[in-house]
Amino acid sequence: MSASKISVAKKAINQIEKKFTKDMVLGIGTGSTVNFFIEELSSYKNHFYGAVSSSEASSKLLREKGIDVFSLNDVNEVTYYIDGADEVSPDNELIKGGGGAHTREKIVAASSKEFICIVDKSKLVNQLGAFPLPLEVIPESRSMVARKIVALGGTPEYRSGFITDQGNEIIDVKGLEIPDPEALEIYLNNIPGVIDNGIFAFNKPSIVLVGD
Repeated sequence: MSASKISVAKKAINQIEKKFTKDMVLGIGTGSTVNFFIEELSSYKNHFYGAVSSSEASSKLLREKGIDVFSLNDVNEVTYYIDGADEVSPDNELIKGGGGAHTREKIVAASSKEFICIVDKSKLVNQLGAFPLPLEVIPESRSMVARKIVALGGTPEYRSGFITDQGNEIIDVKGLEIPDPEALEIYLNNIPGVIDNGIFAFNKPSIVLVGD
């Protein structure tokens, strides 16, 4: 598995290395595959300006590699956003959030000129929904949101002991079929108390690279 992740990390570097500029800011996602990408990226740290990160964990690793990390509020443009996924549909729609960082991941993806998704073959599916769908929720809304999910036909499971970087909680939803990711993304985000859900239908990648 790690060989596949190293393979796709190198593919991502090959995709962008000739386009580096001294003022370029990269968006960096979260997860084990992205960690391999950060390792590869460290060799090019003098070829671009710095990075915006989707999680405190990735920010820490980037800084350890000597890459400057900026707040999204302090940069004018993010050229590429590189991140993994938990599921990828044939239309490049994603489920993300296994690491609980999907809200910030979606914000950085929406702020970037191009989103490049890096995965191994096991993440490719015919239809989203086998992987539990994460919802980041305000703590006071958790039970109410869970009841809405049950009414929708899903099985909500509180991610016990986990707090997001924004100080919120995660409900993982199992048993939902997702034939229309755009419609479900909108519906879930309109439940009061839901900060964001892990469907990336409107902020899907333009490129999906798959590890050998």
